[in-house]
Amino acid sequence: MSAVNDTKSNSIAFLLTGIPGLKDVHLWISIPFFLMYIISVVGNSVILFIIKTDPSLHEPMYIFLSMLSITDLGLSIATMLTTLGTFLFNSREISLDACFTQLFFIHSLSKIESSMLLLMAFDRFIAIRNPLRYTSILTLPRIAKMGLVLVLRGMAVILPHPFLLKQFQYCRANVLSHSYCLHQDVMKRVGSDIRVSYIYGLFLTFFTVGLDSLLIFLSYVMILKTVLSITSHRECLRALNTCISLLCAVLLFYTPEIGLAVIHRFGNSSSHLLQILLGYVSLLVPPL
Repeated sequence: MSAVNDTKSNSIAFLLTGIPGLKDVHLWISIPFFLMYIISVVGNSVILFIIKTDPSLHEPMYIFLSMLSITDLGLSIATMLTTLGTFLFNSREISLDACFTQLFFIHSLSKIESSMLLLMAFDRFIAIRNPLRYTSILTLPRIAKMGLVLVLRGMAVILPHPFLLKQFQYCRANVLSHSYCLHQDVMKRVGSDIRVSYIYGLFLTFFTVGLDSLLIFLSYVMILKTVLSITSHRECLRALNTCISLLCAVLLFYTPEIGLAVIHRFGNSSSHLLQILLGYVSLLVPPL
């Protein structure tokens, strides 16, 4: 179909997609999706409630954990309605403005989650490398400032995306690859030159996810170096145990996130199903 000049027209919308070829069983697929959303929302809410009500948990490590839970709650809520609507009610149409709004929240919250994982790695680094000064370094005002800066960074770097996308021309029928809006996916439905948005998106991937993952890796190298210098075998295991769960969370977040970015930009048609599965994994599994 030919592109139209007015992208703000109400007649133009995106069509969301469940899992191609499995439309007949979308109702059954919605059951595990629904359970995953419920567990994610309830589980992270319980974490926040316990940390808030237990004074002994008002420490840097648990404050960072509560920040991560808030981010995961937002990420779950941002995708829940369109995903369940697509699978349960075959409600596929979404307006441009609604799509761009969802896109902003999904990507900004993903960047904020990456920042929270970085803060948690930094927290473990300080706790193991300099335990005697741990509480004096990570004071509540300092934690609040670091959290605020990284939240603002996550929102500020994504804010240009919706405005750039609104300037492009779109066809009247734009079928997306997922049951929610992603920047990489929407760009493929543009009928004009997307080099600026493409380059900016690629830059952001390296500037946020790439930089955060590199700093987390360096933090764990320093942690491992410190742990190996501990003469007591028991203390060595105790130090490592404090990092294992965070390391698992880091791998669960970055592996599908980086894989999805690579496939969207450089993949071919044969990787379409993998692209869809990685999309659901990257947004459903970390909060879960």
